[in-house]
Amino acid sequence: MSNAKNNPKSWVAIDYGLSNTDVVMRHTGPGAASEDRCLVVPRPPNVSIMQIEAILSQVGLSMQQVAGVAVTGGQHRLLPDRVEAIDILKVPEVQAVGLGGLYLSKLPEALVVSAGSGTAVMAARMRGKRVQHVTGTAVGGGTLQGLGRLLLNTADPIAIDALARAGDPNHVDLTLIEATGVLADGQIGKLPADANAVNFGKLARWPEHVALPTREDIAAGLVRLVGQVIAVIAINAARAEKLEQIVVVGHLVDLPSVRAVLQTVAGYYGANITVPDRPGFGTAQGAMLMLRD
Repeated sequence: MSNAKNNPKSWVAIDYGLSNTDVVMRHTGPGAASEDRCLVVPRPPNVSIMQIEAILSQVGLSMQQVAGVAVTGGQHRLLPDRVEAIDILKVPEVQAVGLGGLYLSKLPEALVVSAGSGTAVMAARMRGKRVQHVTGTAVGGGTLQGLGRLLLNTADPIAIDALARAGDPNHVDLTLIEATGVLADGQIGKLPADANAVNFGKLARWPEHVALPTREDIAAGLVRLVGQVIAVIAINAARAEKLEQIVVVGHLVDLPSVRAVLQTVAGYYGANITVPDRPGFGTAQGAMLMLRD
């Protein structure tokens, strides 16, 4: 006990994503901070122990000050099982996502959606740490960036988000009332008349002599397209798995415009969609949870 007090250690969890490397650090011992330290570092060309040491050096730590390391995502399996006196815990990404979503949301069970470059959906239950991959979609943050480059001349998610929040997606999408005419009771099922019926449908019949919609409107339509696909898949999967709560993690939901779309769709269908604080670190937090155990 005396040695632990004199030599406080840190736990480190690393998630190797397609776009970012997310790091969560937890200090132990007297005087340790109550909150984990989280940071994003550039995605390395190849994972290695040297890259882990470089991450630690950014925050003034050495491997000798680390009690344990957990890794997940990407090419984490290429790392050795041990370096010096430290075990490298390799956590399957599905389990890390599911448990991380539950940890951040403080829920005992939920459908956990990882909205990163693509989107993966897990049914997660903290009891027994049971996590099962349910479904997913190739539509995600990578889609937003790729189409943003083609349609808006930028792949910067912050710039796309700012444009989207200043635009109106109904200037590019066909709404229900436009697509179907008069609606009984002013809606179809639970969908209001101004809900969109066809993403980017107006551009398919846009007159050639009329100027195209603004970049803001195009960005708003793009964000709605990506967000709606994720939300609808998640809602259907939650119902199939008989889970009442949906938790969305991943850096895509760092963007306010995407979160707004998720909540709008949730409102249409009476679903419970939660985006916890620091959602981009959900997978790394799941790996940290396994390391703590």
